[in-house]
Amino acid sequence: MEKYIDLHTHSLKSDGSMTPAEVVREAKRAGLAAIALSDHDTVDGLDEAIAEGKKQGVEVVPAIEFSVISKTETHILGYFIDYNNPDLQKMLKEVVELRIQRNYVTTQRLNELGFDITLEEVRALAPNNFVGRAHFARVLMDKGYTQSVKEGFDKYMSVGKYAYCEKQRLTAREAVELIAKCGGISFLAHPHLTKLPDDELREFLKELKGYGLSGLEGYYTDYTPEMQEKYQNMAAELGLMICGGTDFHAKMKPHISIGTGLGNMKIPYSVLENMKKKLNK
Repeated sequence: MEKYIDLHTHSLKSDGSMTPAEVVREAKRAGLAAIALSDHDTVDGLDEAIAEGKKQGVEVVPAIEFSVISKTETHILGYFIDYNNPDLQKMLKEVVELRIQRNYVTTQRLNELGFDITLEEVRALAPNNFVGRAHFARVLMDKGYTQSVKEGFDKYMSVGKYAYCEKQRLTAREAVELIAKCGGISFLAHPHLTKLPDDELREFLKELKGYGLSGLEGYYTDYTPEMQEKYQNMAAELGLMICGGTDFHAKMKPHISIGTGLGNMKIPYSVLENMKKKLNK
């Protein structure tokens, strides 16, 4: 029987979301053979997820998703990382400090738009104080300013919108090289969000491949069948691997189901096998 996986899942440890262990149990219920917990700019949940994976018989790949400096929105996924690596831990402290600065900016800009929200209200949704845009969007929805988390993102906090704060710590090259230092392999997440035309995207991928990039996300929730085929063909053309996942965020993105995205995604285990072959795992 074919085994399926999800290599792009998140646990925000926040109200309405799931703990790392709960994400693993949800993967088990969905019949998945493996997941990667790839939280944004943190590895705090990996010990818990891996331990639960052993209990549940679900393979958990230690991973991370870095937001990097970009004119639009560029994220780099790292898989099979040594998440206790001291260089990584040092960088993550710097990333957290910058994230705190971004949160103050986002709060101020939302206030300027007329929304009566405070950073304290947003932090209340993130007991570990790891606040992201999803938490702001959740507060906007809870206070009746928007109908959904997605609406808050799209109208106010996506790239180019007034409350979006573009400050990031790492360049794409630095993220790729840091992941390699940690013994991992790196992939460009959801390339359509970079908003680059296909020819520019190819050049960007070639550049990052020169720094050690292993591949790009060939399966993703928002892809049409045509986009999926395009990105998988682009990877093959450039000698890159593919990864894939749903970008599951539990109730922060309630329309996305683990393993299946909007309901019809199936990522074969062979994707993970190819990644392991590269690392001789």
